[in-house]
Amino acid sequence: MSLKFLSLASGSSGNCYFLGTEEYGILFDAGISIRTIKKVFKDHKIEPEQIMGVFVTHDHADHIKSVGALGEKYNILVYATKDVHEGIDRSRYVEEKLYGSKRIIEKEISIEIKDFRITAFEIPHDSSDNVGYLVEFGEHKIVLATDVGHISDTVAKYIRIANHLIIEANYDSEMLRTGRYPAFLKERIVNSTGHLSNKETAEFLAANFDLHLKNIWLCHLSKENNHPELACKTVEMAFGQYGIRIGKDVNLSALKRSNPSDIFYF
Repeated sequence: MSLKFLSLASGSSGNCYFLGTEEYGILFDAGISIRTIKKVFKDHKIEPEQIMGVFVTHDHADHIKSVGALGEKYNILVYATKDVHEGIDRSRYVEEKLYGSKRIIEKEISIEIKDFRITAFEIPHDSSDNVGYLVEFGEHKIVLATDVGHISDTVAKYIRIANHLIIEANYDSEMLRTGRYPAFLKERIVNSTGHLSNKETAEFLAANFDLHLKNIWLCHLSKENNHPELACKTVEMAFGQYGIRIGKDVNLSALKRSNPSDIFYF
């Protein structure tokens, strides 16, 4: 069965990702409007009934805006840790509260949905709680790691598993340093519970590269402090120091902040 990946949006204004087959799929986060989700679904011939669950990484607004609508209006189960669900309940940014669609998961305890085996793992970030996800589908191992304060031992372990990796490259250090953000916000971003820079992501991936990794998508790029071309170039330069060839040894692209990506097929 063919597997496909689609980013509906990936950035500080909203995040949402689809992974599925022609028959069913799952979403990661729903930080964009329900209208936008429905439009992208329609454009790509995805029916809401095909979505078997929404897996939430954490409770910041750009990841949870439409989880209530998906859960309560479309009867799609919403999976998150207990602390993330409590954060969602408290959030003023969620359009509709979750009730019967709420499902609690635990870190590093896998659940199975159709042919997916899904495992949440801890990621350091300044939210109520934050997880990444490993999805196993046949021989494919897809890892999503976004809003990563630093690459902890746990995060590193799961990144090394991936055949297909969606990983944060949030900011360019020089753009952030010289940019217009106030000092407290700059400090929050570079903190060990903030976000990964292009350089941090690039250097870790280059130093830990294995040929079983086939695809890298850079996600959650800052609108103010990054550019897709710059993020990709930073990774490409780091890989070049190890003799790793982009486009031959591994595919690399940066996901669009506010628009859908192409569909990628495995």
